[in-house]
Amino acid sequence: MLVLFDIDATLLTTDEAGIRAMVEVGQRLHTPGFSADGVEFHGRLDPLILADMLAANNIDPTPEAIAAMREGYGRALAARLAPGGISQLLPGAAELVASLAAEPDRMTLGLLTGNFPETGTTKLQAAGLDPQQFPIRVWGDDSPHDPPARDHLPGVALERVSRVWGRQARSEEVVIIGDTPHDIACARAHGCRVLAVATGKFGRDDLAHADKAVETLGDVEAVRRWLMQ
Repeated sequence: MLVLFDIDATLLTTDEAGIRAMVEVGQRLHTPGFSADGVEFHGRLDPLILADMLAANNIDPTPEAIAAMREGYGRALAARLAPGGISQLLPGAAELVASLAAEPDRMTLGLLTGNFPETGTTKLQAAGLDPQQFPIRVWGDDSPHDPPARDHLPGVALERVSRVWGRQARSEEVVIIGDTPHDIACARAHGCRVLAVATGKFGRDDLAHADKAVETLGDVEAVRRWLMQ
C-alpha cells in the first residue's frame, strides 16, 4: 500500500510562516503594498498561489516573475523557520509515520503536497521529520500539464511507485491523507481512498465526503486499522 501525506495542516503547522514569507518577497521584489488579500491558499499548489498573488497585486504572472518569487520564497521561509519551534508536528503525525515506516514490506510512504520541493523539505526538517522517510514525493510543481492542478498529482505518484514496486500500482492500493476538500477531490479523480483530518481550516463536516474523516491523527492505532482494511 502507498500512503500519501499532505504536509501543511496534515503533518505539521508553520503558523502561516509560508504566507508571510511569500508576502515578504513580493514586497521586496515589487511594492511595499504587496499583499495576499483575496488569495486562497489551503490545499492549493504553490505555483498557482504565486501566480494568483502576482495577479492580485496587478503584476503580470510571467514565468520569470513566478521564478523570482519562488527563489525568494525559499530563502525567506528558511530564514523564518530557522529559529526553531515554528514548524510543529500535529498530534499523531510523527507516531503514525514511524509506525507505518516500520513495515516497509506492507507500506510505502509518500508525500502529495502543493509545496515546492525546497519549501516542503524545509518545513518537514524544521518540524523534525526526515523527508527520506517518504520514498515517493510528489510536489506542487510536478504536474505534467499546463495549467497544473492537484488532481494531476496522484497519477504522478502511481507512476513513481510502480517503478519502485516493479509492477503497475492500482489506485485502490493508494490512500491519500489530507486536510482539505482538494485532497479528497484529487483522490476521487484517481479512484484512491482518502482519509481527511480536520487539523486545518476545514472541520469534519466539511470533509465528510472522504472515505473517513477524523479530528486528528492522534489515535494512531485507529488510523492504522482503517488503513489496513
